[in-house]
Amino acid sequence: MESQNLIQIINCRIENSRSTLIQQINWTMKEGEKWLVTGPNGGGKADFLNALGGQTGLKIVPNPCNNENSPVSLYSNLFLQSTEIVSLEKAARLIQEERENDESDFMEDGVDIGRTGRVFISEALDPSQTENLENNPQIALTGVQKILDRGLKYMSTGEIRRTLLTRALVSGKQLLVLSDPFAGLDAESRHIIFDFVTKTTKPYIILGMERWNEIPDTITNVLEFTDKKISFCGPRSEYEKLLEQRNLMSQKILEQEKEIFTQLYNITRQETAVTRDEKADQAVFPNFENAPLVQMTNVNVGWNDHKVLQNLTWTVEKGSHWLIRGPNGSGKTTLLELITGDNMQVFGNDVRLFGLKRGSGETIWDIKKHLGIVSYRLHVEYRMLGGTSLQNVIISGFRDSIGLYEPAKDTEISLANRWLSLGGFAGREKETFGSLSYGEQRAILILRAVVKCPSLLILDEPCHGLDQNYREKILHLMLLIGQGNTTTMLHVTHDPTEFLSCEHNILELCPGCTPMYRIQQM
Repeated sequence: MESQNLIQIINCRIENSRSTLIQQINWTMKEGEKWLVTGPNGGGKADFLNALGGQTGLKIVPNPCNNENSPVSLYSNLFLQSTEIVSLEKAARLIQEERENDESDFMEDGVDIGRTGRVFISEALDPSQTENLENNPQIALTGVQKILDRGLKYMSTGEIRRTLLTRALVSGKQLLVLSDPFAGLDAESRHIIFDFVTKTTKPYIILGMERWNEIPDTITNVLEFTDKKISFCGPRSEYEKLLEQRNLMSQKILEQEKEIFTQLYNITRQETAVTRDEKADQAVFPNFENAPLVQMTNVNVGWNDHKVLQNLTWTVEKGSHWLIRGPNGSGKTTLLELITGDNMQVFGNDVRLFGLKRGSGETIWDIKKHLGIVSYRLHVEYRMLGGTSLQNVIISGFRDSIGLYEPAKDTEISLANRWLSLGGFAGREKETFGSLSYGEQRAILILRAVVKCPSLLILDEPCHGLDQNYREKILHLMLLIGQGNTTTMLHVTHDPTEFLSCEHNILELCPGCTPMYRIQQM
């Protein structure tokens, strides 16, 4: 007996209000199949998943049959009104909404926590089901009981992802589209989600991922998009054979790109050394050359009764690259925001940057001049300014601004275009940041962070949303930076395959322990 067709797409396209994004799609999902949707950043995977998940503004539309010889067009979907998508893109939009609706300036205590996890999840439930959420089995499955009353904008990346998944589960939708479900999750959370994906039969799941080594064994079929077209559609076993052939070719290309990366990084380092104003640095930071880059003494950060960091003492010397790790919500991002100036509790603590205690008369621009940053917060801020061209995003890395507000210099334009070309964006300099996929946006922000060879490079889960090829490029670039003597790295990641050989120092945050952190030298 032939399996039932759950979704059938024949001779259709994906479009938004302005244009056609993918011209031709032919794909069928049958009962009993578990599908992976994959492909390189910007190849069309995100467009397909977002359209399938009911993303506002995207539609799957049958192509016209102009004559009797035209192929039949059909879109049939049993889950059309019962689909929920969980993605990095959706998480970023959620945080963006919370920031846009922030009314802290109008509150007596200056704090508007916005929607809590409890409120956000309850929005998907019948009012009669909102009491005692802690006892809901889906809540227990994703482990969000402890953060139900925390504001969404105060959650870590991993906590936001689990909260989105929880809302999707309690919604009762029949189809879940999970895009990069393991990105930004700690080991425990990965295990929870992995078990859910592999063991559940209802609701149905479509998985969107790029990293083949993380694919559950239960996946039976693969749909791949490249250059806005379907480049593979078939059984998993056939796709594995294709991957073996491709890997041999990609290794040769990657070795060539590594050489070009090395040359360009060295050129950039020379250019920035020439333009650096050492007298201005000394005027603001008198002990800039000899002092530690970061020095924290008995630092405490928290909200109400929730302690994020407690009695943290930590020093970052020049050239001492650090791996920072810990479970979701342990305070990794908070720690970095004390350095970048995005957390105001820095002024109530003993935090010194480049030898100067924060709040000693320096401006945020004095500090950011020496920082390169890749973070979830920066990503959200740039999404809110999505009309900026890719060229100007890279050049803004020289200016430490979100967007570009003064004419660029010829040398900045030249370096920016060379970095874009090497990153796979040749000829796309005038495209806007908002028009890119999430993974492509992440790649652009990494190039922006390294373009000025900063004294301190802060990388908060830099490989979020990157396909395997680009991930390899970025990890090589990070290793190259680590082997030089210009930039010191602070690197946050949950993925053990992203640890670098130059990271000889580990800061591990341990909530609930005494003390709440451990320092280790390798």
